[in-house]
Amino acid sequence: MKARFEYVKAAPGGYQALLGLEKYLHGCALEPVLLHLVRLRASQINACAFCLDMHSKDLRAAGEDEQRLYTLEAWRECPWYSERERAALAWTEALTLIADTHAPDDVYEQVRAQFDEKELSDLTLAIAAINAWNRLSIAARTVPGMYKAA
Repeated sequence: MKARFEYVKAAPGGYQALLGLEKYLHGCALEPVLLHLVRLRASQINACAFCLDMHSKDLRAAGEDEQRLYTLEAWRECPWYSERERAALAWTEALTLIADTHAPDDVYEQVRAQFDEKELSDLTLAIAAINAWNRLSIAARTVPGMYKAA
């Protein structure tokens, strides 16, 4: 695959604005592993190769169990995700597929039972951000494989 364009260089202000949101999310109270799971799940749905590579590496670097990485697409059938993670993953799917789901009330009630209003706002911002990154990376055909986890 060959990259189409480099949005980082062509639109540095926009890129920096998205990085600002990521900096905010890095400092929020949500668990880093939860945020990475949400990012990986949205990237699976969107089939964003660059982000799949990045967030799987970030999860491994954070010490995440391989079993949880390999079964993330089937999280509903696996007992090793917490209720909080399940709620976040359901919300991630609902918002990533918003044109089809319209963020249904039952999914909202599930996530609201696990997250306070601030956490839910931050989770929703994280989901919006990864969907923006996915769309940028897919559109630009950002080549996966070069990312190194911190």
